[in-house]
Amino acid sequence: MRRWRRAPVLLVFCAAVATAPPPARPAAADPPAPGGKSRPLHLQYSTRLGEVRRPGDKPALRQDTQGDEPLDLNRQSGLAPVRPVQAWTATRDAPVPDRWRILDGLGLMRENLFDPYNQNTLKGDKPVRGSDEFFVLTLIADTVWEPRQVPTPVGNQATSRPGSLDIFGGPDQQVLAQTLTLGLAYLKGNTVFRPPDYELRFTPAFNFNQVRVDEAGALRIDPRRDSRLRRETFTGVQELFADVHLRDVSVRYDFDSVRVGIQPIALDFRGFLFQDLPLAVRLFGTRDNNRWQYNLLWARRLEKDTNSGLNALDRALRQDDVLAANLYRQDFPVLGFTSQLLLALNDNREDEKPFYNTNGFIERPASLGTEKPRRYRVTYLGYNGDGHFGRTNLTVSAYLALGRESRGVFSDAPRRIRAGFAAAEASWDFNWTRIRASALWGSADRNPYDDSANGFDAIVENPLIAGADTSYWIRQSVPLIGGGVVALSNRNGVLNALRSSVQHGQSNFANPGVVLLGLGTDLDLLPTLRLSTNANHLWFGDTTVLEVARNQGDIDRAIGWDLSASLIWRPLMNQNVVLRLSYAELLPGAGFRALFPDQSAYSVLANLTLTY
Repeated sequence: MRRWRRAPVLLVFCAAVATAPPPARPAAADPPAPGGKSRPLHLQYSTRLGEVRRPGDKPALRQDTQGDEPLDLNRQSGLAPVRPVQAWTATRDAPVPDRWRILDGLGLMRENLFDPYNQNTLKGDKPVRGSDEFFVLTLIADTVWEPRQVPTPVGNQATSRPGSLDIFGGPDQQVLAQTLTLGLAYLKGNTVFRPPDYELRFTPAFNFNQVRVDEAGALRIDPRRDSRLRRETFTGVQELFADVHLRDVSVRYDFDSVRVGIQPIALDFRGFLFQDLPLAVRLFGTRDNNRWQYNLLWARRLEKDTNSGLNALDRALRQDDVLAANLYRQDFPVLGFTSQLLLALNDNREDEKPFYNTNGFIERPASLGTEKPRRYRVTYLGYNGDGHFGRTNLTVSAYLALGRESRGVFSDAPRRIRAGFAAAEASWDFNWTRIRASALWGSADRNPYDDSANGFDAIVENPLIAGADTSYWIRQSVPLIGGGVVALSNRNGVLNALRSSVQHGQSNFANPGVVLLGLGTDLDLLPTLRLSTNANHLWFGDTTVLEVARNQGDIDRAIGWDLSASLIWRPLMNQNVVLRLSYAELLPGAGFRALFPDQSAYSVLANLTLTY
């Protein structure tokens, strides 16, 4: 208790010491400031730029304006003044390696030309000339082995199987295809935050393909050759363009660029309308920190090699032009969803002379209906969206086709084109499982003889929906046997367009349309292994056109169930090595059985892709 009684006394003593005035300084060392007031010590240091001093140096002396002796700051304050810092000038730049070679100087990175994930000059990690010119090499080896059963007609002139008197022959087919793609790109510019100043790209492709079928005449029209086996090689050019950066329009590198030459073009997210490698001039760019993106396009389609599908530069350009403009808006209408508006014009003028493919089959005009040349001009108005609403991933597309064709497929009178298309795919993720729901509709032509063509057809489709090329109906080309040398749906296509082919044929707006509803799953069983399943039900929109073409009544709309499953294995957990094995089977509905009695349909796909 006595200890606590002394506390007030101690507090009073501490307060008195803290408030006591400092001891007086000698007058000679502290001359009065003008006006008779004392000068604070911190104002006695010179504050001129460049006179900051380092500790340990001798003090700088100066003559005070009010005294007769120099002031020794070191003696009075006990502080060591510092020497003035030298001002930085441009002549004192130190040599520093550029940002691509700085790791070389530290000894932390070694070049390995065979490893694209370490520093590699062939993959654009370091300049090949100057400080901002790069070279990028890409090699892709794509191998496909595909046993399948597809309805196949007996040859018109002869059959390789005695006793085959019906119109349907053996359905067994087998395809082996090997494609080697070489990508060469040379670009200039600091490409970390901005587009390159220019880019030059050249991509040749080399293909070997072999097809074996049961029926003579299925692969070649010439009956003098045994056409049950066909082997061919072809070299095409898939890309050959120059990309020039015109200008930057903001500090965040929004830009305008132009690209001229053979280049990949996809007008929407899922390849529903036009996905090809045409000769094109494309003006494109971004605004508002990449929230707005635009494309203005003119493209002329190239003839393809019939059996490989590669661009054939040794043949004349097609008289088929595409003009398009689209506008993307990110985060609209909600965050994480991108919307696109599209306007496209397809002007086809291929009505002058017939065109036969390298196997001897007629492609233009299609061997359907009157089989007369025609031209058409059609405008597509479309909306596309891709992204997510909360936990729901969503892709939507809708198109309206308006135009006119010089004559109909089944009549000589001109026809107005009025057709529509819509598709949507939603998915939900649960841990390692994704569940997908798909829906697609393409309008049908209910009367092929009137003045209105109402069946929707794309320019060049490659749809990524409902399992894509894992699906039997999308992967295979199913011929309309007995109704013309056309296909119900073409290879890598979902529309029942009755075209001769995607490579050479014209769009056909007199078709039975399509309806698809499907469910699918993606199961990530391992970080390197994915299992995908799909169950799709397909219908014709209207079978009137089929009944006219086949001269057959009462064709049901049901195509059937398309069931498929695929395994995708990526042993390195990247895209450098991808092995895909899939199986698909079509369980025929009443409509398919009416067209192809007692015909089975399945396909196996083994695909190995190696990328450098």
